[in-house]
Amino acid sequence: MARPALLDPLFRSLHSIKGVGPQLSALLTRFLGAPEGQEAVALDVLMHMPSGVVDRRRMEGVARAYHDHIATLKLHIDRHAPPPRGKPHIPHRVFAHDETGEIQLVFFRAQGGWVERALPVGEERYVSGMIGFFQGEKQITHPDYIVEVDKFATLPLVEPVYPLTHGLSSKALTRLTRQVLATLPELPEWIGDERRAGFKWPGFRAAMTSVHAPETPVEGELWGPARMRLAYDEYLAGQLALMIVRSQLVAARGVARTFTGEITARVEAALPFVLTEGQRLALDDIRQDLASPDRMSRLLQGDVGSGKTVVALMAMAAMAESGAQSSLMAPTELLAAQHYRTLEPLCEAAGLGIVLLTGKMSAAERRAALEGIADGGTNIVVGTHALFQSGVEFKNLGLTVVDEQHRFGVHQRLALSEKGRHTDLLVMTATPIPRTLVLTHFGDMAVSVLREKPRGRQPIDTAALPISDYARVIGRLRTRIAEGAQAFWVCPLVEESETLDVVSAEDRFAELKKVFGDQVALVHGRLSAAQKQAAMEGFMTGETKLLVATTVIEVGVDVPAASIIIIEHAERFGLAQLHQLRGRVGRGSTRSACLLLYKDPLSETAKARLETIKSTEDGFVIAEKDLELRGQGDVLGTRQSGMPGYRLAVPDVHRHLLEWAHDDARDALARNPGLTGKEGEALRALLYLFRKDLAIPLIRAG
Repeated sequence: MARPALLDPLFRSLHSIKGVGPQLSALLTRFLGAPEGQEAVALDVLMHMPSGVVDRRRMEGVARAYHDHIATLKLHIDRHAPPPRGKPHIPHRVFAHDETGEIQLVFFRAQGGWVERALPVGEERYVSGMIGFFQGEKQITHPDYIVEVDKFATLPLVEPVYPLTHGLSSKALTRLTRQVLATLPELPEWIGDERRAGFKWPGFRAAMTSVHAPETPVEGELWGPARMRLAYDEYLAGQLALMIVRSQLVAARGVARTFTGEITARVEAALPFVLTEGQRLALDDIRQDLASPDRMSRLLQGDVGSGKTVVALMAMAAMAESGAQSSLMAPTELLAAQHYRTLEPLCEAAGLGIVLLTGKMSAAERRAALEGIADGGTNIVVGTHALFQSGVEFKNLGLTVVDEQHRFGVHQRLALSEKGRHTDLLVMTATPIPRTLVLTHFGDMAVSVLREKPRGRQPIDTAALPISDYARVIGRLRTRIAEGAQAFWVCPLVEESETLDVVSAEDRFAELKKVFGDQVALVHGRLSAAQKQAAMEGFMTGETKLLVATTVIEVGVDVPAASIIIIEHAERFGLAQLHQLRGRVGRGSTRSACLLLYKDPLSETAKARLETIKSTEDGFVIAEKDLELRGQGDVLGTRQSGMPGYRLAVPDVHRHLLEWAHDDARDALARNPGLTGKEGEALRALLYLFRKDLAIPLIRAG
């Protein structure tokens, strides 16, 4: 569907704007964050928000102009004192006055006579800039503005301040923004009258004008009505796009599953524990989704050790009852192999065919595995993203379970299902995600949350010590290992760094080997898959007692016998990471301990992180605190994972608007799924404005 013609002025090339040549256009394309492979357009200039305002309205004369404050003065130019010839380090001084006092205007390296032309002796000029003092005299060094009296209206008394880049001046960007602003059309309103009236929000055009050409400093404030409205618009566009994608996922299915309950009963009977209430509720959600003619797209959130894998297995068993296959995709071969080891005995007891598909299989093993997948003899296939490469043909893939893949964007979620025309999707994450981030990144998915841990899980004693207590720690660890305990020792780096004063995993391994000999093993991301597997297997069987590792063990590694984890340089890890790492212990029947070794002095943020991790094991509390301490941008590794950052909304200030945007997007699509008529036209314009138009071809008619 074509972009509304009304928006054409905003999508015109920057080259077509007066004063923008190829060089400036290329610079702006790099700087303004245009979509990959596209040139920046006029709209991108408007979407570049000011970071503050300069208030030049103080016009009370020289006598009342205060040091370090910006003032705008109407001055009579008295005389010039240029530097002596050959002494460029001496500034050019201009002496001026008004009826309240005298002031000097100072210019360094002013060549070509432009100062004399700008400030002719005997005439009056408006001058605006920061007031300073030199040898008891008031002065303005390099005034921001010098304006003729009859052109006073061109001096911006309230001026937005923009983030800049090398080669881009504030004046050039301000001028360009005003040019684009002048072409911004009055757009149809996409916010409901009630919502707008409740918040006293201006229209989109008026809001953009307030932010980029404010008449008072309050107009551009982050919590002012204009910026609030624009933040809400950005959230609304994102939510709308996610829900359109969800409706597409759901619409694509049309298979209502039926279950006998036989296989799930056999799986449950084989479990060494009783399902928690949370697991049962999540399973009810999943069964309802699978039984409905709509396609499932569900996020299963559960804290470390809450039993997500068992829920996934029960869902895959239900799928087998309906005659379809399931795939479980893990982010690494290490984790895929572990899932397989956990599930295989339960599947065998329940009569389910399960196979692990990895890159290390021999040609004969792979051929046999692929045959079983293709003829339907295999019910469950476990592997990495390689499961979705060509050559793997399912007879009837009904369910895809994706583990720990919050890095899966909306479009990958759509592409995932190509292997099975009517595939349901269950995404699991052990990173508890605050509600605001669930809405932002998974707004197209229904959510089930596992809050309690399976019965019998032991609490974990968490303490923090400075690294200077190393000898004491080693003494205590030696005692515990002699008693039969197993421990993880985690370091932030693989090998020594020239730039960071941090102990690496390889250095710590060498040190610990001197004390514990062959009882120590090492695992990190640069080892081959076979080396990692061998180190992990030695630890799992109890052959080694101490495993030195990097965060490669952060997700999903399950060694119930390990009851101690020591995290060195804990101040360098994020809260979510510390919580994930701590979750590697407390999985068996023994009371477990987590020791956070830190290097003094600690920053305030690092102190807050360590206090939080010591005070609670609730991953959801930790996730909210993490969001508070770090801001939204990197809680889920947004930049690395292709998740949306924001251009207009500032989550710390505008987070409360997201729930309203979510509800309003849902209501709009329920009322008008095809986005037709005047309301639909306005919402389509919104999607184009915020570059969410990839969702438009997916809009369902009717």
